[in-house]
Amino acid sequence: MREIQITEITGLLVGHAHNMRAGTGCTVVITAEGATAGVDVRGGAPGTRETDLLNPVNMVEQIHAVLLAGGSAFGLDAAAGIMQYLEERKIGFNVQLTNVPIVCGAVLFDLFAGDYKIRPDREMGYQACLNAEKKELLQGSVGAGTGATIGKVLGHGNAMKGGFGSYFLQTGDLQVGAMVAVNCFGEVIDPVSGKIIAGVLSEDKKSLLRTEQMMLKQGNNNDRSALNTTIGVLFTNATLTKAQAQKIAGIAHNGYARTIQPAHTMVDGDTIFTMATGQVEADLNLIGLLAVKVVEKAVIRAIKAADSRYGFKSYSDLNL
Repeated sequence: MREIQITEITGLLVGHAHNMRAGTGCTVVITAEGATAGVDVRGGAPGTRETDLLNPVNMVEQIHAVLLAGGSAFGLDAAAGIMQYLEERKIGFNVQLTNVPIVCGAVLFDLFAGDYKIRPDREMGYQACLNAEKKELLQGSVGAGTGATIGKVLGHGNAMKGGFGSYFLQTGDLQVGAMVAVNCFGEVIDPVSGKIIAGVLSEDKKSLLRTEQMMLKQGNNNDRSALNTTIGVLFTNATLTKAQAQKIAGIAHNGYARTIQPAHTMVDGDTIFTMATGQVEADLNLIGLLAVKVVEKAVIRAIKAADSRYGFKSYSDLNL
């Protein structure tokens, strides 16, 4: 088993676009030849697009792209730009008149980061697709992670900077990777050391508090608005059915549970998509094992690669 780079993966394009002043952006994951897909939504406050068609009982068998975006529900507009890009290149289902691409997506809340009036839109989605052609996968405060924050039980004044992270593994011919925008209500834990690496800052901004302890202390006297959500894509070159892709998405959520505490709250819209390109036969349990590992690594990378922006401290600012 070894770590691999996106340039070693056939048929996968990932691109970011963002507005740094506004503190928002989007990320697109494209499989031009199509991918069997599944989704698992565990959080209580999701914002999603085209997830119903991923139900194994429904007709569509393959998708062509997944959008991850900031901007809350407004950010779903960026999917129109992805649709335009794919249609221009005749990617999608041939309906004689044109090709209809299938673009799924999920959004996170980042309106507090910069200018809330500027959100991911059609133009930004299109630009993310153009940037994907470069085969350069940036991490940190980029794309959907541009305005991401974490640790918000005491409000945004005590929160820290989240971000976008990715990690890919290969064993034999099997490739499994994760791309995640981390914008969670809780803190992020290194599952190896068990230590908090970023989360809720104390009042002097020099140490970290525990979200669960703050929740217990507050009891029912709190205001936890749905201003969060961690969203991601799990990619594999394995052959999966829609039902299996959905199951792998569910297993991959263990990567969230191991790194984010608490995960899957009612004020997070935690979502993972699976995209499987069907080039390799592999054991489902092995895919699931690797899925959890790459999601864990992607979450940690998102936090460690983020830089301080919009008044939020980052991991690199702490001396823990």
